[in-house]
Amino acid sequence: MSLKDQKDINYFRLNNEINIPSKDGKIRLEKDQEALEAFLKENVIPNTIKFDSLKDRFDYLTKNKYVETEFLNKYPFSFVEKIYQYLQEQDFHFKSFMAAYKFYAQYAMKTNDGNQYLENYIDRVAMNALYLADGNQELAMELADELIHQRFQPATPTFLNAGKKRRGELISCFLIQTTDDMDSIGRTINSALQLSKIGGGVGINLSNLRAAGDPIKHIQGAASGVMPVMKLLEDSFSYSNQLGQRQGAGVVYLSVFHPDIVDFMSVKQENADEKIRVNTLSLGITVPDKFYELAKNDQQMALFSPYDVEKEYGVPFSYVDITKEYDNMVKNPNIRKKYMKARDLETEIGKLQQESGYPYIMNIDTANRENPVDGKIVMSNLCSEIMQVQTPSIINDLQQYDQLGTDISCNLGSTNVVNLMKSPDFGKSVDAMVRALTFVTDSSKINVVPSIRRGNDLSHSIGVGAMGLHSYFALNHMYYGSPESVEFTGVYFMLLNYWTLVASNKIAKERGESFHNFAKSKYADGSYFDKYTSKDWGPQSDKIKEQFKDVFIPTTADWKKLKQSVQEYGLYHQNRMAVAPNGSTAYIGDATASLTPIVSRIEERQEAKIGTIFYPAPYLSNDTLKYYQSAYDIDMRKEIDIFAEAQKHVDQSLSMTMFMRSTIPEGMYEWKDGRSEKMSTRDLTILRNYAHYKGIKSIYYVRTFTDNNDTIGANQCESCVI
Repeated sequence: MSLKDQKDINYFRLNNEINIPSKDGKIRLEKDQEALEAFLKENVIPNTIKFDSLKDRFDYLTKNKYVETEFLNKYPFSFVEKIYQYLQEQDFHFKSFMAAYKFYAQYAMKTNDGNQYLENYIDRVAMNALYLADGNQELAMELADELIHQRFQPATPTFLNAGKKRRGELISCFLIQTTDDMDSIGRTINSALQLSKIGGGVGINLSNLRAAGDPIKHIQGAASGVMPVMKLLEDSFSYSNQLGQRQGAGVVYLSVFHPDIVDFMSVKQENADEKIRVNTLSLGITVPDKFYELAKNDQQMALFSPYDVEKEYGVPFSYVDITKEYDNMVKNPNIRKKYMKARDLETEIGKLQQESGYPYIMNIDTANRENPVDGKIVMSNLCSEIMQVQTPSIINDLQQYDQLGTDISCNLGSTNVVNLMKSPDFGKSVDAMVRALTFVTDSSKINVVPSIRRGNDLSHSIGVGAMGLHSYFALNHMYYGSPESVEFTGVYFMLLNYWTLVASNKIAKERGESFHNFAKSKYADGSYFDKYTSKDWGPQSDKIKEQFKDVFIPTTADWKKLKQSVQEYGLYHQNRMAVAPNGSTAYIGDATASLTPIVSRIEERQEAKIGTIFYPAPYLSNDTLKYYQSAYDIDMRKEIDIFAEAQKHVDQSLSMTMFMRSTIPEGMYEWKDGRSEKMSTRDLTILRNYAHYKGIKSIYYVRTFTDNNDTIGANQCESCVI
């Protein structure tokens, strides 16, 4: 029997019985374990190729070009045997049917015909540890320890591809920008094709493009604006889909002050004309503080011609501080502008978020105000958590670079909060994770888009994040968004920040190298550390002190010592932290996704060709049941409070999805009293403004659970969420 010829399958039937309450009305959690056992017995064991020895296995894999030989040759085979022995001694077992099913369906290496498995979870862990350690035996053992105990989970592209001979890139996503000329637009479309081909979502900044009606040099006519470029990009992603294995995924960002902003958002409206409708491309808008001010005061807002702004300021539109220059730009007669009421645009944003979940919101001034490195952040990525500085490129008529700018590639990994809190050495665990991700950035050579490669070579950026926060709260009897849960989140991310800084500083010292323009950063002048050297960020309440009783908490003296070391030796990584949605890898790690609350105690997951799979929340039991409230039943201000507390310590951003019901539960939001219980654009406006006030850098999807049990605003970023 092969994987393509499965008959008499019991595990799906047993899994579906989870959703059928027992006679006493209880959730039949035992059915999940029965489904897991049946899956391993009926699917995994009979369809896994057996080898007489580990040596025979690797000889087969290398001879048949399943596995690279280069990284294996960096170790004596006796060490490979040693790491396997250690991993087997840890007695790893999947905790849920979904975890095992996800791993074997999407991560386990299979034979070329797809009929048999060539590896189990231990094999994939060993491949990641050996590959990411790059010949360093001590680091390989440390990574094996972190991975098998699921304290660290590399992002999907890394975990899936590490060590394979025929593989995609280890990178999660890419960010590129276009400038206001046809050569740059053409290069951007080509870059989108190339990056989509090799995997990962692609973010593209269109704010610099001249608006519809702006003049075109040497031609009697006017520009068509950003809309046609969006259609070209959507077609590019549809075409470049890795031979049909995955849908090309992209997001385009536009400034809220761009004259095409209303048309830009209209492409996602339910009644949009098919000529302009964009079906698969995601939308994001960059929102300066000035927009919130104008909307609050119910004022008109000016939408500025990017073409004229660039002529006046000598830099692309995205690189002008609109909040600072707004009044000057309004007064400048050389800058064409049109006007609309800020609140009308605010309402349009809310309407579209209700209909489609879009647009993502990027609070651009918040991102730049909190940015510790030299340069300007102008956009984000497909999941809204990557925020790094970029510089524009200048393309000539030969599609070559007259000036090579810097763009962004992201390599990510997540800590599992529940498991990392059990680590015998929190700092040592984080050090191993940082070094693993450092190998990914060091080995990344995206030559097809030179600006991506240059940005990576100069910045060495990584993104350490987290998953399983709601799991941790439930296990420790904390309601999501309660004061103690907010306090825990702050301490946890303070520790991640501290230890990623320590690790980056050590690597800079070892290599004698810091990221580009380190000397111009707030790290170099020491100002970044002021908030840590002037205040104790450790736990304050007795409950949170108890949870961190076995974890080292840095004092202000420790921060001062770290500050001195960073100023002396530098940091290797320009960026260190970012929190992705990590849905897929969270299933494997039996963790709740990212920092968000669960959607349901028993999640219904639609799997292609299979149907519905039911997934009980991790660690669900009578003991944790009441602490697992659905995100749709939680005041979103509580979620914002959690994310805002983490954001204080994260140099990039956090992918924050907001969850709403089309009919708001009674008493959830005080401003609904006496009004319709139906969700309105006003509700979303209040929450967006609250998020901005709390220092949130970005809002990902707005997911709405409708009265007919449908969900609007589904995830499309396969690299982070599969």
